[in-house]
Amino acid sequence: MAKARGQVYSGIGGQAVLEGMMMRNGKRYSVGVRKPDGSIEVMEDTYISMTDRFAICKAPFIRGIFSFIDSMVLGSKCLNYSATFIEDDPEDADQEPSKFEKWLDDTFGEKLEPVLSGIVMFFSFVVAIGLFVVFPAFIASFLKPMLPSEALLGLVEGIIRVILFVIYIKLVSRMPDIRRTFQYHGAEHKCINCVEHGLPLTVENVAASSKEHKRCGTSFIVYVMLISIMLFMVIRFDNIMLKLASRMVLIPVIAGISYEVLRIVGTHDNALTRILFIPGMWMQGLTTFEPDNSEIEVAIAAVEKVFDWREFEKKTFGLEFPEDNATGTEN
Repeated sequence: MAKARGQVYSGIGGQAVLEGMMMRNGKRYSVGVRKPDGSIEVMEDTYISMTDRFAICKAPFIRGIFSFIDSMVLGSKCLNYSATFIEDDPEDADQEPSKFEKWLDDTFGEKLEPVLSGIVMFFSFVVAIGLFVVFPAFIASFLKPMLPSEALLGLVEGIIRVILFVIYIKLVSRMPDIRRTFQYHGAEHKCINCVEHGLPLTVENVAASSKEHKRCGTSFIVYVMLISIMLFMVIRFDNIMLKLASRMVLIPVIAGISYEVLRIVGTHDNALTRILFIPGMWMQGLTTFEPDNSEIEVAIAAVEKVFDWREFEKKTFGLEFPEDNATGTEN
């Protein structure tokens, strides 16, 4: 196995999907899926993000909001694609569609899938806001008589939010399908770490690479929670309704700041960024699991569809790994 070098930003990123993953490089993205028959299917397409379409969306502290929306839209699209390879239950196939299902199909036709995806995304967002924003603030309000200051109340509210998130992740990770997805999440990180450390993209090298990565969306969520704690310790309201309203209004602000922190940590390697990465690394221990070789193979196939890692390593590290050499040779 080749020797790893210092990490260099490659610009690629991804997301785990059902039995596979999406890898994105600029406007190009791919989705690799392990099909029920054991073969690997990889599709390639383009996605023009809002930050590419509108210059204003690239402004610091604003771009994070639109990048988050883009990731939600593209992620949902890729999840839907991967779901098409999941085999239906034979018993479900024999059942007649319900009246409601027929009405949906007649009403929306070919647009039914994106409509349902939009509805699911909306309700998922509402549930997330209710569980991780409104509920912690509501619970903390009952503790107010026992706490000496509003700043301490804001800290307790943030701690409740973190505890709820950890419990939620621990519970959903017990589901077999989610656990498999977390393994693909680990394979995604390992692939990116492999090429960004100057190693040829082989199963052996990917397996030996770290499953934690600085630009992970999990780290973004951690920064959102930590920054919200600091912000809500300063911005205080006695009225519970005003307090809840302030939490909702400040979500875009917190997301914008968190994205800038993630961007700095993900593109710079120094003592400060390594310290800032520690909370995200801890949380990634809950959302990334060690993948097996078959999952790594899917990740490699998805990467190679949209990213020329050989050219990247030649320009970045001065290394050449010919395509006809499975393990790579350094010249």
